Amino acid sequence: MTAAAAVEVRDLHKSFGDLEVLKGIDLRIAAGEVVCVIGPSGSGKSTLLRCVNLLEEPTAGQVLVGGVELTDPEIDIDAVRRGIGMVFQQFNLFPHLTVTENLTLPQRRVLRRSKAEAGEVAASGLRRVGLVDKAEAYPAQLSGGQQQRVAIARALAMAPRVMLFDEPTSALDPELVGEVLGVMRGLADEGMTMVVVTHEMSFAREVADRVVFMDDGVVVEDGPPAQVVAAPRHDRTRAFLSRLLDPAAGPASGDAAVKAAGPAEHGAAP
Repeated sequence: MTAAAAVEVRDLHKSFGDLEVLKGIDLRIAAGEVVCVIGPSGSGKSTLLRCVNLLEEPTAGQVLVGGVELTDPEIDIDAVRRGIGMVFQQFNLFPHLTVTENLTLPQRRVLRRSKAEAGEVAASGLRRVGLVDKAEAYPAQLSGGQQQRVAIARALAMAPRVMLFDEPTSALDPELVGEVLGVMRGLADEGMTMVVVTHEMSFAREVADRVVFMDDGVVVEDGPPAQVVAAPRHDRTRAFLSRLLDPAAGPASGDAAVKAAGPAEHGAAP
């Protein structure tokens, strides 16, 4: 008997009014696998990610996490969602709370952990992302890279089985990108199941087990980085990568669709 996938998407469709953003996505991600999703703006990458934990309600199709169907009307989505961590483009930290308080509040409210236990988990998480010395700082006192690392630690504090990253470095200054990607590399080394929407091709080449290229709401190409990034088989993949790696070539196709798709393609928090 085949073991249940960590994440499985079956014939997934999503429309915003008359705009069909996802047009029948099939995707299976094994436990411990790191999958990077690439593609032009408006291709449906962020919408796919948000459908995986039902921040967006699919129009049709199924989403299963650990063999449990999230799209089942009878499912306790809040219970299942506790096993799915998500990190957005923006950090979404509470500005009036310290770093430690940002990490302990979700634990106490959702997991009902005691103050002491939540504090221990928070401290462990901050060690994991290299920010123990910022425990009592407020978000405004941190750099963008530090805030994103806190956001990762907050997600990890909930003990997720799967981590979703929606372009986690896109809001950062270039010099801060490396520190966030370093934390993500560490998670991959630890065997965390990760789905990462990204334009960081070096990360995709070095860390991903598979790269999925999406365009116009469909999966165009899916395979190991050596194939999809280094030797793509499809013209659409080659055109996208040439534009991504050579900005003088102009924007990749699909940029106009993002404006009609609404906040999902910008990774905004619900």
